[in-house]
Amino acid sequence: MKCLAIDTSGSHLTVALIDGKNVNSTFIDNCNLKHSVVLMPQIENLLNSLNVMLNEIDVFACSVGPGSFTGIRIGVSVVKAFAYANNKKVLSVTSFDALAYNSLSGNNLAVIDARHDNYYVQKYNGVTPIGEPAFISGEELKKVSCNLDGVLSFENSQTLVKNADIKEGFINAVIDKLSSATFDVESINPLYVRKSQAEENL
Repeated sequence: MKCLAIDTSGSHLTVALIDGKNVNSTFIDNCNLKHSVVLMPQIENLLNSLNVMLNEIDVFACSVGPGSFTGIRIGVSVVKAFAYANNKKVLSVTSFDALAYNSLSGNNLAVIDARHDNYYVQKYNGVTPIGEPAFISGEELKKVSCNLDGVLSFENSQTLVKNADIKEGFINAVIDKLSSATFDVESINPLYVRKSQAEENL
C-alpha cells in the first residue's frame, strides 16, 4: 500500500511517500508559510525521483492541525483534490498525534504554540488522546502540566518541554493509523481548537 502524506500545519513542510516498510520523505524546516508555492513542486519532485505516478497512490494523508490556519487549509484541500480525482482513500492525523508518536508511553501533554503566550493542548496516554483539545494560556499550561510524565512540543520555549521531531512523529502517526483510511473524503476537516483571528474579528 502506497501512502502520500503531507504536513503543512506549521512553518515546516513534510512530504512523505510510505510504501510498506519503505519511507522516502522531504522536509523543509522553514518554508516561510509559503506552502501554496512550495508544496506541489515538492510532491512532484518526490514522486518523480521514485518513479511513482499519482494514480498509484492508495491513500492520501495530511495533518489537519491545529496550527497555521492557512497551511492547514492548503494541505486538506490538496489531499481532497487528489483523492477525488483518483478515487482513493484519505487519512487525517492531528498535530497532537505527531507529538504523541514521539513518546509512546506514559501520560503526556501535547503542546502547540498558538502565539502570544497561548497554547493548543491535548492530553495523551501513550498515543491515545484523553478528553478534548483545549486553547489555554501560559499560566494554565503550567498548572495542567503538573503530575504528568512529560510535555511534548515542537517548540523550545517552555522549560518543561521535551522537544519532539516534527517529521518523524508525523510519519509514525500516519503509518500506525493507515488501517483507518477511508473513502469518505469529506471526513478530512481542519481541526480548529479556536476560531481564526479573521473569524473572531467578524
